[in-house]
Amino acid sequence: MQQIINFIIRYKITLLYIFLMSIALGFTIQSHSFHKSKFFNSANRISGGVYNISSSVSSYFDLGEQNKKLVEENRRLRGLLYNKKGESLFKMDTSNINYTLTSAKIIKNSYASPRNYLTIDKGRNDSIKQDMGVITSNGIIGIVDYTSSKYGKVQSILNTKSNINAKIKNTDYFGSLVWNTERYDVVQLIDIPRLVPLHVGDTIVTGAMSSIFPENIPIGTIRKYDLNASKTLYNIDVQLFNDMANLKNAYIIINTNRAEILELESKLENVQ
Repeated sequence: MQQIINFIIRYKITLLYIFLMSIALGFTIQSHSFHKSKFFNSANRISGGVYNISSSVSSYFDLGEQNKKLVEENRRLRGLLYNKKGESLFKMDTSNINYTLTSAKIIKNSYASPRNYLTIDKGRNDSIKQDMGVITSNGIIGIVDYTSSKYGKVQSILNTKSNINAKIKNTDYFGSLVWNTERYDVVQLIDIPRLVPLHVGDTIVTGAMSSIFPENIPIGTIRKYDLNASKTLYNIDVQLFNDMANLKNAYIIINTNRAEILELESKLENVQ
């Protein structure tokens, strides 16, 4: 308390000046509309700036929650898209569901070895099983290989063991998507017949000969192509849509009819 009194005594003239100046400014602002409007406009600009900064800070810390909502919404819409072709997503009959999607985070990713894998934060407790397709909003990234109770190991498309049915968009010409290990952003589409017209930039998507991925999920575009040694089939370099070195969120595709399809195929093989 004594320090406060000493401060007032020491700076009494300055404090008196500030006090009288404040009173004078108050009277001036109140008695002149021009000064009054200028004062309140300045005050509004200052308070608006403060509120804008506060809003930006709040929005930044809310990004995680908003991102979760966007991932969930994408999961729902993609589930509708993969289950109905040629109709509005918001008018389809949701009782005819062949595919469901589960969102996941990628917690580990490799892309520099011949056999690359990713780890996701979903496992058997989330109904994730071997041979389920994994995609991002840009396209496919791999297939579930192993699962524990809480985590899953995904065989990346950047894996020499990977072999995925793929085709040229808007055609019925399909082949196998493989990887030659040369570049992490390019994979190869093989077994496309020579008679197929190709153009650099054509889009490559998943084919219909798979119980893992729905048809027409994006993969990439044709970067270059040439004929194989026998001159009968194309070897096609596919520039991936996904940046395989920078993956965060993913969706696991669950084919609800896959068990029945595999059972039927097994019976046909036994008959043959």
